[in-house]
Amino acid sequence: MTERELTAADYMAMLRRRWVLIVVLAAIGGPLAYGIARILPAKYKSQTLVLVQPPAVSDIYVRPLETIDPSERLASMKQQILSRTRLEPIIRQYGLYSADVNRVSMDTLVERLQDAVDVTPVQPMAEVRANNLPGFYVNVTLNDPRMAQQICTAITSMFIEESIRGSQQRSEMTTDFLGQQLDEAKKNLDDQDSKLAAFKSRYVQQLPDEEQTNLNLLTGLTSQLDAATQALARAQQDKSFAESLLTQQIGAWQESQSATGASPDTLEQQLAILQTQLTNLQARYTDDYPDVIKTKHDIALLQKRIADQGPDKPADPNKVRAGVVEPAQITQLRAQVHSFDEMIAEKSKEQERIKEEIKLYEARVQSSPVVEEQYKELTRGYQTALDSYNELLKKQTDAKMAVKLQQDSAGEQFSVLDPADLPTKPSFPNRPLFAAGGLGGGLALGLGLAFLMEMRDSSLKSERDVEFALRLPVLAVVPSIQPTSSKRPPRPSGQIPRDSNLGLGARA
Repeated sequence: MTERELTAADYMAMLRRRWVLIVVLAAIGGPLAYGIARILPAKYKSQTLVLVQPPAVSDIYVRPLETIDPSERLASMKQQILSRTRLEPIIRQYGLYSADVNRVSMDTLVERLQDAVDVTPVQPMAEVRANNLPGFYVNVTLNDPRMAQQICTAITSMFIEESIRGSQQRSEMTTDFLGQQLDEAKKNLDDQDSKLAAFKSRYVQQLPDEEQTNLNLLTGLTSQLDAATQALARAQQDKSFAESLLTQQIGAWQESQSATGASPDTLEQQLAILQTQLTNLQARYTDDYPDVIKTKHDIALLQKRIADQGPDKPADPNKVRAGVVEPAQITQLRAQVHSFDEMIAEKSKEQERIKEEIKLYEARVQSSPVVEEQYKELTRGYQTALDSYNELLKKQTDAKMAVKLQQDSAGEQFSVLDPADLPTKPSFPNRPLFAAGGLGGGLALGLGLAFLMEMRDSSLKSERDVEFALRLPVLAVVPSIQPTSSKRPPRPSGQIPRDSNLGLGARA
């Protein structure tokens, strides 16, 4: 049978042949499992529902300090609370496992309690965010219902206390850390501010903001220099014109003096006239000019004659010059020449001053790119330090608000919705479920044994078995004829006994 394909008729035939075994095992399995359930020690489960209440103030206004996913935070708290450090005092306080304290190590007892405690998060609804934790169940399963209730209450209290303590600890650590970072940021900001102030004082009027101002001032100074140059040139021209007029007036005056016979009576008067001519010539020409050299020579000869004729003390040129009375026009022209000399000197000084200022502003404009690069670097560092300081200051303010919210019990916290109940009936074992399981197990065992026995049975039970075994078609089947005294039950229809005579046909 294991070598040929089985059909539904074959399975039905198996059930008809082995139904007694299957029914017996199924009938035995149910009561047996129920009896075992009554023998097993009963366990009672106490349950507590803890809700995670969101903050009373929306996180839009006050950002919470808790950034860890609530499920991860619950898992971390579970590891801390179910540690030996936290569970051993509970075992000793409530006298849990008192019968096994002296026979079993404390590690084993802690493991038992860990297995008895189950923390299950409440699944949020579909429309709620996936990272939201509405709450969690705390289940404690023990042999004593009242002990299970007490342990469940204690474990729940530990969760609430751990949540409060952890929140306070994280708040203090966060505020301390932000305070330290803020102090460092302020120190860095002060350093950057000092560097920037020193740079501004060093490169005053050379900063990038003043580049356009320097260019405008440079343009204005260039215009002033042009104006001063033009004024200086006009003054020099006017002076030359006045000197030429003065020379003409002096020459005309001298000619008029010669024509009227009013030549100088004394050598001192002649000396004064020569000195006036020398002054006019030196104003227009250099000392190497022939007329200047000739006039100097005449003055030297005249001074020698005055020295030879007069006393030993030479004549005072001022007194000699004072003896000569010049016309008013010549005096005015001399005054104009003197004023032009002063104007030329003033314009020359102004021109030199403007040139120095132009050099200064040109140097500022030329150094502007280098100063701008350094200024940008300092400004960038200052802005970075300022942004870091402002960001840390805002975070510190938010952290203080969150701590205040937590202290006022308005932040996220755990609250017990359903306190630990006192179980009235055991949660294990479930006797009806055990009975149903025993019934199903016996039925499965009966079916398995029946199928195994059928697979190991090598007898021929039908025409298909004969055809498959002999590979010849069956022509007829001779039924087994038994004596009436035989108490054997009649065989099922179609089954061929081993001692029956089979008519076998030949192959076509």
